[in-house]
Amino acid sequence: MAGETRDDTHLAMLDALSRKALWLSNWMIHHANHIRPNASGVKVGGHQSSSASMTAIMTALYFDVLRPEDRVAVKPHAAPVFHAIQYLFGRQTLDKLKAFRGLGGAQSYPSRTKDTDDVDISTGSVGLGVAFTAFASIVQDYIRAKSWARPDMPEGRMIALVGDAELDEGNVYECLLEGWKQGLRNTWWVIDYNRQSLDGVVREGLYDRIAAIFKAFDWRVVTIKYGARQRAAFAEPGGERLRAWIDACPNGLYSALMYQGGAAWRARLQDDLGDQGDVSALIARRDDAELADLMANLGGHCLESLLDAFHGIDDDRPTVFIAYTVKGWGTPLAGHKDNHSGQMTEAQIHALRDAMGVRAGHEWAPFEGLGIDEAVLRAFLDRVPFNTGASRRLSAAPVAAIGPQAVGGASTQATTSTQTAFGRIMDAIAKTDTDLARRIVTTSPDVTVSTNLGGWVNRRALFAADEIADIFQRQRIPSAQKWHFSPQGQHIELGIAEMNLFLLLGAAGLAHELFGERLLPVGTLYDPFISRGLDALNYACYQDARFMVVATPSGVSLAGEGGAHQSIAQPLIGMSQDGLASFEPAFADELAVIIDWGFSHMQRTGAKTPDPVSFLPDAAGGAVYLRLSTRPVDQPRRAMTPALADAIITGGYWLKAPEPGCEVVIACQGVAMTEAVAAAGLIGGARRNVAVLAVTSADRLHAGWLAAEKARAEGARAEGAMDAVSPVERLLDQVPDHAGIVTVIDGHPATLAWLGGVNGHRVAALGVDHFGQTGTVEDLYAHYGIDAQGIAAAARRFTRGRRRRG
Repeated sequence: MAGETRDDTHLAMLDALSRKALWLSNWMIHHANHIRPNASGVKVGGHQSSSASMTAIMTALYFDVLRPEDRVAVKPHAAPVFHAIQYLFGRQTLDKLKAFRGLGGAQSYPSRTKDTDDVDISTGSVGLGVAFTAFASIVQDYIRAKSWARPDMPEGRMIALVGDAELDEGNVYECLLEGWKQGLRNTWWVIDYNRQSLDGVVREGLYDRIAAIFKAFDWRVVTIKYGARQRAAFAEPGGERLRAWIDACPNGLYSALMYQGGAAWRARLQDDLGDQGDVSALIARRDDAELADLMANLGGHCLESLLDAFHGIDDDRPTVFIAYTVKGWGTPLAGHKDNHSGQMTEAQIHALRDAMGVRAGHEWAPFEGLGIDEAVLRAFLDRVPFNTGASRRLSAAPVAAIGPQAVGGASTQATTSTQTAFGRIMDAIAKTDTDLARRIVTTSPDVTVSTNLGGWVNRRALFAADEIADIFQRQRIPSAQKWHFSPQGQHIELGIAEMNLFLLLGAAGLAHELFGERLLPVGTLYDPFISRGLDALNYACYQDARFMVVATPSGVSLAGEGGAHQSIAQPLIGMSQDGLASFEPAFADELAVIIDWGFSHMQRTGAKTPDPVSFLPDAAGGAVYLRLSTRPVDQPRRAMTPALADAIITGGYWLKAPEPGCEVVIACQGVAMTEAVAAAGLIGGARRNVAVLAVTSADRLHAGWLAAEKARAEGARAEGAMDAVSPVERLLDQVPDHAGIVTVIDGHPATLAWLGGVNGHRVAALGVDHFGQTGTVEDLYAHYGIDAQGIAAAARRFTRGRRRRG
């Protein structure tokens, strides 16, 4: 234990707790699959073998090495061991262990938002939790460099417990490169090198490749291969021959012999080594059980070896520990190539229970069968540095908004694009001496200037631990960009990998809970390439990270670039992604209102109860997605009233309200608004039969409608719920039943097609559902039928005579 002498008694305590974590994690899985009622009969699952290989590593860390300020991403399949350790700490309940993988129970994979025990970093999508630790460390350095940072916060290590198969994930290596560029510190990765994946045994020589990659990026590589008993055996006469045999043994053979046991070990060693005198005597001195125990004593299962390795690090250099382990260690499944999804039989789990000294009926008792007085164990746990009584989930006060009026000048141009307006808004904020401006951190995957963040960066500079001058400025070469790095800079420059962007946004968006300081992260990227980082975006939202992602340019309006750079499905991503409020404004004044609201929304932490007017759970807050365009749009001349601002945030308003004779509604989201307005003129002429609905967020209108529908369905249980009416229903209640709705978006038409289901209006849904072409905006809008003429043509089916219903 940190600060405590490690003697035999200390190691005995850790060994006892390791055995208990092994037992509880295996029993938890067995109980979920074989004891808890399961009407469907479908396998609940769990990972007894993948958990077992991590038991000693997690014991050494949680019960000795970790400090409260350290943050850990636990390998997904080691969740049962994590929950068992938290149970021993008193941070997890027995009810939740019994409900493991059940409704309301301990989660299959550690989750910040769904588990009630002390999860630092959610895992589940393999590799992402690993890379997240690197970006969390970068965010910690960013905060500590700032003059406003809390001086009382100790520096923590960001630690990932990594399955060796997770190293197949490409995002891990993208992260390594970015970490090297950012001067990564205080990051540990502990690789559970059990040499087995889900389908089999890993290829020979993987260790050398892993070590070489980390060394190339200036990581320290620490190999924990041999346990204390193995090292003692190597010191005996003939021991070097045994070591050489172990080093040369193929992964598959080692795993197979582990499963077969002592007699198989003996036969194989005798065959391979023959009568070699000293080494033969070394083997002969041990019976089958002792020999099996010796060969299983790899470094990743030896507490003494693990503690020596972990406590041997006394600097902040990024370090990877490659800990040799056996998948299924300590169980009858150890080493078998099919053990990933395998589970112990009744006979096997009972045999393990007996070996652990656990009495039948006492399987959940935290200190059963350990042979150490419970009071002594509890006193030991109370002294564990990581087991602090205070919550490790920190908090930070919200930062006050400055209001959309503070970004004056962003929407005064007669014609502008939403992307240009975004740049002006950020530049206006950068000019202010406000806490909001100081807490914003921006980032972009090598498209900072082309997404209009250049003005912000020129005023607020780029972040680096050390000052780096702009060489072009120093050489007096004219340039619009001031590329100056400093510790006070507020833009983190990234390479072109979108996965890294969303992992950084996720880490920065949890700074208030991880590091006790509020950050307001804003990331920009090209809209079509959201899909390249979608797993990391989903992962960030799953952790309830708070950030604003600004995606631009969008759609076929980016006409000259062609299909590879034109987004189609992204509005549907914005609608379907939980924890993300998606907007696509047409006008600059709308964008100013949304950004101002977004910075407040990113900081809310209230209940998820839907608001009685909007039916949106806005009190709970969340992340924000803005889909913007480079196409200039004529701006409306109007005052931004509170009612209009509320409607913009809720998701839509009437740009031209329907009148009693209305026959057509054109509902438009985003940059195609120019065509919608022009089409209304073509259709209506001097008549008043056309209305225009400006949709700023199909996501929020749709979510409010579903919530109101649910409230009405539950009306018998909630007084007044039968009267629930969502904002989109209130809007469309003004539309005559006979009218039709033409929906239009520079994106997938399904984004708005659902509007017909609200009140039963007929719908013609226009949009883009095929890869884009190269051409002018006018060419492409006409090609896809989303120009004014295409909208007017779609509307004619509603104005050529009313079709009788029923």
